[in-house]
Amino acid sequence: MGKPKKRTSPRRTGTRRSHLALKLARAVNAKSPVKAYTTRREAGKTKA
Repeated sequence: MGKPKKRTSPRRTGTRRSHLALKLARAVNAKSPVKAYTTRREAGKTKA
């Protein structure tokens, strides 16, 4: 099945699937020793 690009109500902020995944990834990164990919900029922080 195809995945929706946005939630049904278009005028709410942060309801894109990518935003939801980003929120979850940041929550994981706060606790877990195994880091999840968030954004290109944020992913580079740990290496430098």
